[in-house]
Amino acid sequence: MFIQTEATPNPATLKFLPGRDIMGKGGALDFPDAESASRSPLATRLFQLDEVDRVYFGADFISITKSTGEWQHLKPAVLGMIMEHFTTDQPLLADAHAQDASDAHDDYDGDAAEIVNQIKELLDTRIRPAVAQDGGDITFHRYEDGIVYLHMRGSCAGCPSSTATLQNGIENLLKHYIPEVTGVAPS
Repeated sequence: MFIQTEATPNPATLKFLPGRDIMGKGGALDFPDAESASRSPLATRLFQLDEVDRVYFGADFISITKSTGEWQHLKPAVLGMIMEHFTTDQPLLADAHAQDASDAHDDYDGDAAEIVNQIKELLDTRIRPAVAQDGGDITFHRYEDGIVYLHMRGSCAGCPSSTATLQNGIENLLKHYIPEVTGVAPS
């Protein structure tokens, strides 16, 4: 098994590409700490490394965010753990039906429902695929008084350029296509 790695805009995060589906198209799981990783044997194992701060499973990649240390020392251990996990056919999740609760959305009525549908459509077709290329994800949290609240995951969480991405990229795109949107904020 050959696992490629890619740098991300977040210098603390590396993207690992094992050449196979991880969560499948549209799937994602974010483990911001060791406690949240209990439902995944692989994430639990990765958090055994003291330097691992966050684990994110994307469609076909795994993003690892480190808290300290140099990638040249941490990367071989992470590669070994990922390789061993997949070559021994262990399950990715202890509960195959586990869902990522952070993707839950509120229900909206009338005009707000139409606006939220447009926001989600733009996120899914234009924004999320681009962000996934950098090892992260951005999901809809809520829409309130013209403001779209988004949740940053994977390499986007804690990335030094995430504020610029939200304000200059995503906000401008949403405002262009949906005049009712007046701003974007992290949730």
